[in-house]
Amino acid sequence: MKAKIIKQTAKCDTGKSGIALIQSKGEARVDSRLLAEQLGNQHESTMKILKAYPADFKAFGILRFEIGEIAGRGQPEQYALLNEDQSYLLLTYSRNNIKVRALKVNLIKAFREARDRASVTEGQYLPLYHAMHDEVSVLAMRAKALGSDAPERVFHMNANKALNTVMGIASGKRGSLTIEQSLLLTTLQAIYRRHLHNALESGADHREAGRKAKDAVLAYMASAGELLLGVAA
Repeated sequence: MKAKIIKQTAKCDTGKSGIALIQSKGEARVDSRLLAEQLGNQHESTMKILKAYPADFKAFGILRFEIGEIAGRGQPEQYALLNEDQSYLLLTYSRNNIKVRALKVNLIKAFREARDRASVTEGQYLPLYHAMHDEVSVLAMRAKALGSDAPERVFHMNANKALNTVMGIASGKRGSLTIEQSLLLTTLQAIYRRHLHNALESGADHREAGRKAKDAVLAYMASAGELLLGVAA
């Protein structure tokens, strides 16, 4: 019986490479079981290579071995989470046949996509996310001044939910967005923040300000947003 990947890890979107990477402690890694499957090998053979040359793999970072969870009876399966360099090193110890070459190409694409996604998140998404929520805090203070007893966190949750709804993102799934989706969400956050700010500056109450901000992102999504994602209007 195959072991499940431990709960502390989360799969990334496979993107164009078809390789599902795993975000583990802020670093993109690939499951050794997936590499063995892609190569058409028994996972046991892959593990033998990793354990035969541990110093080689540790030269490129921590060699992380994990234990998979078992549903029902059976022995837990040990596997490794390899970083980019370690996964390439593993392939150098394999025969350079068609499968190995194809996997090398797909791994290069997968890790490149992971770097691009991280760049968008750290350089654009997070700064605008915090800027938007700074404005939402102002919205919450306006609501409180007008007699609302709703906790501030409710306003932050509503803002995130509004953008998720506009883009059709399920709750808790922002971590699996494509690069294009992340860029669009980043833009929508900027639009939401700007229109929320303008509405509050003009004296709007919290309900009207929130409505204007959501209407603005809906209008953008109905035109440019759909074009960015390749969706016909």
